[in-house]
Amino acid sequence: MISESSSFMKGLMIGGLFCAVVTMLGHVKTIHEPRAHHEHHHIQAPKKEDVLKLSEAERLELSRGIRVYCLILVKPKELSHWAAVKETWSKHCDKADFFSSENVKVFNSISTETADAWQMMRKALQHAYEKYKDSYNWFFMVRPTTFAVIENLKYFLFKKDAAQPFYIGQAMKSGELEYVDMAGGIVLSVESLRRLHTVMKDPEKCPEQAGMIWKLSEDKQLAVCLKYAGVFAENAEDSDGKDVFNAKSVETLIKEAMESSPQQVVEGCCSDMAVTFTETSANHMHVLMYGVYRLRAYGHTFNDALVFLPPSGSDND
Repeated sequence: MISESSSFMKGLMIGGLFCAVVTMLGHVKTIHEPRAHHEHHHIQAPKKEDVLKLSEAERLELSRGIRVYCLILVKPKELSHWAAVKETWSKHCDKADFFSSENVKVFNSISTETADAWQMMRKALQHAYEKYKDSYNWFFMVRPTTFAVIENLKYFLFKKDAAQPFYIGQAMKSGELEYVDMAGGIVLSVESLRRLHTVMKDPEKCPEQAGMIWKLSEDKQLAVCLKYAGVFAENAEDSDGKDVFNAKSVETLIKEAMESSPQQVVEGCCSDMAVTFTETSANHMHVLMYGVYRLRAYGHTFNDALVFLPPSGSDND
């Protein structure tokens, strides 16, 4: 009996190990089987002098054509950040929706009925495409700890064709996988979202559940699905080559600039056309809102080539 029990346990352990190895190999295949090799591009914002070459009518038409739908993925415990985003920068989106893991009485939100980060992201993007693919051409997805300057995002997107598969933000690399870091925000053109919506229907290429052995973060899982749709991560930069999507806070970036280039703190810190900063406290969002939108240097004129007005009906700025 003891011998039979011992043999049974050995067989069970070997069988379990075999299943784990098969699962692991299958997952590795999912991650590392791209259609073609791709190194992310460095996509830059337009130069002011190039924008000024356009007629005023052309600039107005192009600026009005940029329609941004914001998806903010939140959790019930993030109430202070939720409130801060709702009261500050999200009012500058053409439309903003909060997607929560569950219904919260104090805020209007769309419940994804799951706390799993990847499944929340999938459901939010599916909702965005199915409901708004004909109303908005750019889809901006962030967490509530991110502060965003929507006008700078629109300037970056100026003259970019949303009918092309753009997938933009701060591009990172993990092994062979290139992805856009969710911490700094992710931008998808309507074409990239259309392709994603199609590939999501294929569980082999874009599974609802993350791998059993190696659970990818939601931004990496998104990149895996997009690769099968022929959409690749692109790094967003200003016309001087500085990142405009930041996966760090303003304080952290300034501190790093002071340590690395104390003589050029301002120039070494951040782009003048920065779109996002993350790791932002709820109170600091109001401080940034004051500095970005309300504080004015009397008599100083920026002579901007474009004007992006807040959405009609917005009660902010």
